[in-house]
Amino acid sequence: MNDPPSPTLDDVEVVGGDEQVDVVVDVDRWCRLAGAVVRDGGRTGELTLTFVGRDEIAALNAEHLGHTGPTDVLSFPLDDVAGAPGADVPVLLGDVVVCPSVAVEQAAGHAGAIDDELALLVVHGVLHVLGHDHADDDELHTMQSRELELLELHHWMGRAPAAFLAGHRAVAFTSRRDEP
Repeated sequence: MNDPPSPTLDDVEVVGGDEQVDVVVDVDRWCRLAGAVVRDGGRTGELTLTFVGRDEIAALNAEHLGHTGPTDVLSFPLDDVAGAPGADVPVLLGDVVVCPSVAVEQAAGHAGAIDDELALLVVHGVLHVLGHDHADDDELHTMQSRELELLELHHWMGRAPAAFLAGHRAVAFTSRRDEP
């Protein structure tokens, strides 16, 4: 019996959706960024990236985290379990949900510009799906350093603009689907 082929870093699919009308979003662009972050992390599989309005993200925030009100990004990592060897079943990495209207509100004091804020939120959310966290100061520093590195590599294609606040305090939350 032949072993199934090893996955390549091209085996990443990001399924995007825009379910809000408040901010014009280039879903394809942000899906490409999310895919680059997954590939850079050496992972393969499928990720969803969805842009939603304030009411939807507030409902998700309440349902999954017990927090009141809208937030900027939520991540829902899934277990990294594929089907049986040789099965044609993709690894489901997880879901990232971004609220562009919250991004607009916080951009000036966070990433600087709305474009950079959306990029930061996409990268931040994908890093959570890939297992990064910011529960303590060391994890926060590691995650922010990784965010900056990935943004410079895949978003700016060079150094961060002066307006980008590299030391931002992360405000995004993460939830696992299997938690109550």
